[in-house]
Amino acid sequence: MNVYLDMVGCRLNQGELEAFATQFRSAGHRLVDHPGQADLVVVNTCTVTSEAASDSRQKIRQASRAGAREIVVTGCWSTLQPEQAASLPGVSRVVSNDAKDSLVAQTLGLPQEAFDLDPVIREPVPGARLRTRAFIKVQDGCDNRCTFCITTIARGASRSRTVAAVVRDIHSALAGGAREIVLTGVHLGSWGYDFSPAMHLVDLVRSILANTNTERLRLSSLEPWDLDERFFRLWEDSRLCRHLHLPLQSGSEKILKRMARKTRPDSFRGLVNAARMCIPQVAITSDIIVGFPGEEEEDFQESLEYIRHLDLAGGHVFTYSPRPGTAAARYPRQIPMQVRKERNSRMREALKQAALKYRLQFLGQTMPVLWESAQGVGPNGWQLSGLTDNYLRVSAEAPSDKWNQITPVHLDRLAPEGVVGSFLEE
Repeated sequence: MNVYLDMVGCRLNQGELEAFATQFRSAGHRLVDHPGQADLVVVNTCTVTSEAASDSRQKIRQASRAGAREIVVTGCWSTLQPEQAASLPGVSRVVSNDAKDSLVAQTLGLPQEAFDLDPVIREPVPGARLRTRAFIKVQDGCDNRCTFCITTIARGASRSRTVAAVVRDIHSALAGGAREIVLTGVHLGSWGYDFSPAMHLVDLVRSILANTNTERLRLSSLEPWDLDERFFRLWEDSRLCRHLHLPLQSGSEKILKRMARKTRPDSFRGLVNAARMCIPQVAITSDIIVGFPGEEEEDFQESLEYIRHLDLAGGHVFTYSPRPGTAAARYPRQIPMQVRKERNSRMREALKQAALKYRLQFLGQTMPVLWESAQGVGPNGWQLSGLTDNYLRVSAEAPSDKWNQITPVHLDRLAPEGVVGSFLEE
């Protein structure tokens, strides 16, 4: 059977998709890079914003129009709206998040134990999702109750995968050619809290570094209240990528309280300073929500000035999107959409300038780059794009294909979204 996998949303969804791919392949099925070639399509949906929910529905409709014979839908949007998902054209099965780990077994009519034996090599998902990095799910769910977040409802309580299971997946990914491992979860920093005795993400990272030969280990989004200086000392091992994505959501103390976030501007600033003391030239990025209910202009200005002085390496700005079932959707003083969009533009400009300032300090340096894409040979050779360990996007031309290689590159000049580099003479 030919299987096509697609998704909307976060790195956790990507990690789950890669796990599905491994299981389908171990059962003898073939992964294809277009839904029109598929007997079965699996779509992993998202509902973090209204746009993500809309994109999820569009993915399903596209698969149906392409001629997919059967569509299985899972993920956060379909978990919250199972009847709507089931009514879309071509959908034969809706698998909720709490049953997602057994999706392949359910779909193929096999016992889950069939996938608990010797795993096959974990390879990238074909097509647009062909990657040099492997996304490894280590945790799911969240016990926080941020008032804007629908993911807690869709994903359920926090639960961790064992060290042994994570290390096994990493060995499989490395055997498949992955050069970088990315740990993912809904609330990654809570890994191990549900064990008895409890463990900490520090323990998992140390085990991975000690028991695998991964060249690069990257951590996805981390809530700031889970971290301390002890955690940052892990970066004494140079295989840990110097990039921390720490969602703040607002630089206004009043708005953070309304969001029920467990951090405040002063403590967040202290955490950032501690990270910079321990990890030289670390890239710290964040998420910011603008237009949250009750955010007056002075609250937004407070948040904007805070971000301007934090010297981040970049980040994402989200226009507040009320999600049914969340506390914030019921709050009074919802901000007009025109005001939300205008604030989004101003905050994005602040983060754009911060990212530019961060990139400038690396011009003239030589840094190793993992090349994630290589376009065919042209008049100037191969057109490459890749990432440094501190998440600088680098483009360069090379006389040979260097896809999935880590090579030193001289960083010459700025590009609109990254840096242009050149190779040392070969």
